[in-house]
Amino acid sequence: MYNVFLMWKNTRMIVLVAVCAAIYAATLIAFKTAIPLIPGITEVRVAGVFPPVFGILFGPAGAWGLGFGNLIGDIFGGTLTPSSIAGFFGNFLLGYLPYTMWVNLVPFTEKTYEWKVKSWRSWTGYILITVISSAACAIVISAVVDALGVVPYAVLSKIITLNDTIGGMVGVILLIAVYDVIKGQLNLFWPDVVNTEEMRKGIAPPLGAWIVTLGATAGIVGGMLFPGLSVNVIGWGSIAVIIAGCLLL
Repeated sequence: MYNVFLMWKNTRMIVLVAVCAAIYAATLIAFKTAIPLIPGITEVRVAGVFPPVFGILFGPAGAWGLGFGNLIGDIFGGTLTPSSIAGFFGNFLLGYLPYTMWVNLVPFTEKTYEWKVKSWRSWTGYILITVISSAACAIVISAVVDALGVVPYAVLSKIITLNDTIGGMVGVILLIAVYDVIKGQLNLFWPDVVNTEEMRKGIAPPLGAWIVTLGATAGIVGGMLFPGLSVNVIGWGSIAVIIAGCLLL
């Protein structure tokens, strides 16, 4: 996970953070009150098309951009609350998990960081990682919002997961449209900007990817399978597992 901090030494990555944050925040603000699902908490997110695309294309810059962009969207969209901190970290995961899990959710993902439109692994990896990252984001936000006594965890976690998953699935159209331009013409594809040798190697990253998958799955379906478990066990326990997996990626 240390690559998300090392990227701040790279000027182009810092610029990409600003660009991703600006695009994400502007879209969030523009549609903040268009179709609210839970007023002040979440809405139908047109901006949901960006997270997996930014993560796959811009790597750690995309992750930071999504986190800051969501926070800026809350500030200027009039929905800044204590739960916005959870929103920062949840949206960070929406960008962090797609690029770190892209080669590590074996055997379903590619062996390189490239998107290959004719490869079944690219499509399978994209779908699975979009669902997993959406669930991880939802768990982080919902556990905090529930702790604040605003919206029950069981309700909000399902809404956010579905919301972000749908947005991500639509986002693949954007990825296909801009991938060749970003990589071939602008030379801004993140493995071409930063040294991927800094990424962790060995068995740890694939193990981390599956630990995150386990935590995200437990956080969403755990309450249905084991209705007697409390939110503290399901939500916060799942967050602990997700964090442990992220540290290995």
